[in-house]
Amino acid sequence: MMQPIPIETLLESLDTYDLVIDARSPHEYGESRVPGARNFYALSDEEHRIVGTLYKQVSPFEARVQGASYVCVNAASHVKELYPAFTPNAKIAIYCARGGMRSSSLGTIFSSIGYRIDRVTGGYKSYRRFVLDYLENLPKIDFITLAGNTGCGKSDLLQSLENVLDLEKMANHYGSVFGDVNGSQPTQKEFQNRLVHAYRSLIPSRRAFVESESKRIGKITLPALLNRQMAQGFRVEITAPLEQRIERIMRMYDTMDEPFFRERMERISPYISRDDKASAIAAFENNELSRVAEILLTQYYDKVYKTTLRPDMSLCNDDPLKTAATLRGVQEELSARTPHEH
Repeated sequence: MMQPIPIETLLESLDTYDLVIDARSPHEYGESRVPGARNFYALSDEEHRIVGTLYKQVSPFEARVQGASYVCVNAASHVKELYPAFTPNAKIAIYCARGGMRSSSLGTIFSSIGYRIDRVTGGYKSYRRFVLDYLENLPKIDFITLAGNTGCGKSDLLQSLENVLDLEKMANHYGSVFGDVNGSQPTQKEFQNRLVHAYRSLIPSRRAFVESESKRIGKITLPALLNRQMAQGFRVEITAPLEQRIERIMRMYDTMDEPFFRERMERISPYISRDDKASAIAAFENNELSRVAEILLTQYYDKVYKTTLRPDMSLCNDDPLKTAATLRGVQEELSARTPHEH
């Protein structure tokens, strides 16, 4: 059996689905998708291109004939992935670009062999409309905004706390010129999807933790309304001894190779003295990574990433377990206040 559902129904119960199928091409799926969806494509990238060309240059009928032949072959492969991993009792949803032929074709095949399929009307396009509307009208969340110099352990603290919006993790970027050391970032659309999913998972009645960010994290642009909410949050400045900051930086950037390092050092040339730049490069060549970290922290990060915003509270993170416990206490205290006291 296959039944149509609106995107709102899917999102309200997304976590209850055993499988959400994205029937679009691998390229479309790779750019952005509904969080947690798996790509069981109706048409491969090349097949999608061929069918689109036939539709425009020959006729819609010819395109549908060719498309149907592709779908049947691809569906046969996907069925082997469906069973025995998913039983007929599994809760499955499917969508394509606009809720048209691709999700309908695959959904019909899967439902005909006994699977119960919820097909999203409007497809991925309706999901993107939902995402963009949500970002323009973000619900009010009272944040505890963690600020402080690079290497003070803000990201590590977020991992040990609850009701957290981890923007750098979603953006796969540390938020600095060296921040993309772990690989490429998601597309702007994919980041927006992740952000909405994470935001909707927050508990509105509890203060939520977030790390202070600028308007951009690497190539990703944050919604203006989110920036305002973070700026209005209860601001906690996190500090830490230089030795601990050096250790964290070394751990964060332990995968950095020489070409990456040299290219990033050229980028920061306008913001660091010639002598400090030369010292950092020489230390890197001699594998003196702690010295590299010290130079970058004291002569670049601490000077460039200054803020004029005054914190509501300061915490020294020399003992992360103790710091996290203190932050939980702050969260409980602030959450217990009535809204007009925030």
